[in-house]
Amino acid sequence: MDVTKAFEKNAFSILIPTLNGGDTLEKLFVSLKKQDLQPAEILVADSSSSDGTVDICRKYGARVWRVNREDFDHGGTRTFLVGKTNREIIVFLTQDIEFASSAALRLLIEPLVGNGESCVCSYGRQLPAADASWHAAFLRRFNYPERSQKRSFNDRQKLGLRTIFTSNSFAAYRRRNLLAVGSFRNGLIFGEDTCTVGKILQDGGTIAYVAEAAVYHSHNYSLQGEFRRAYDTGVLHSSEKWLLDTFGTAEGIGFSFVRSAFAQLLKEGKFITAIEFIIRTGLKFTGYRLGRKYTLLPPFLHSSFSMNRTWWQRRNTT
Repeated sequence: MDVTKAFEKNAFSILIPTLNGGDTLEKLFVSLKKQDLQPAEILVADSSSSDGTVDICRKYGARVWRVNREDFDHGGTRTFLVGKTNREIIVFLTQDIEFASSAALRLLIEPLVGNGESCVCSYGRQLPAADASWHAAFLRRFNYPERSQKRSFNDRQKLGLRTIFTSNSFAAYRRRNLLAVGSFRNGLIFGEDTCTVGKILQDGGTIAYVAEAAVYHSHNYSLQGEFRRAYDTGVLHSSEKWLLDTFGTAEGIGFSFVRSAFAQLLKEGKFITAIEFIIRTGLKFTGYRLGRKYTLLPPFLHSSFSMNRTWWQRRNTT
């Protein structure tokens, strides 16, 4: 399919939430300019950055709305941006990605164009950034394999919770279908993309993982960061219990990840790294289990255990 020709009458928007992204945005926008399919507009919601983020975005033609930092919400802020465009296809990016090829955007959007009316969301592959640690790089390879895949609600029997895996760091949506399921929920600790994809699949839509569409994006979490990220995941799964009830638990994915990582570590002979991996795995397991039981914990522990401290502060004042 000639996606470029199809988009002569159906241009798309890029939506980006930002916060102090001065160190990464230039790389993002330079790689965006090299794409063989260009957006009609770039819309940015900036959470009161104190560096040059807003100036950089405007230099590359973005329209910018400022939001109070304490009002940022993973779902609500993205839904705010959805309301600022009337384009049929919208692409979400985070400020710290870099396109891996000039065809990345075109390949990402291709499943949503033409006759594939049932495909509502597509997301691309995330490759390890140049500075990725072994742990960060392996996680990216595990979560974003080389083979593309289409998924529907019926796949939950085979894939479990992985059926709704996606990432708004590099994802495209049909706007009308996104609005039909309420866009992105406000008030979630994070995981707005996962929850929305769950609703999309329940509504009869399908999603596509496009391995050929790739960006560089990874995080080198500290040991503390691993615990906090896992704690927040546990909180999400506890507060949004319907995800697990509908699509299955996370334990199977976790065990598969640990087995695969150990096999790779033994193959590479990285025994010291293996010891660190055991520690990280223990912290993630503990963090996740505590997050699942967060309602039983003293409130003062929540923000200490969480990566999203502002969320707890906002929750405690309402």
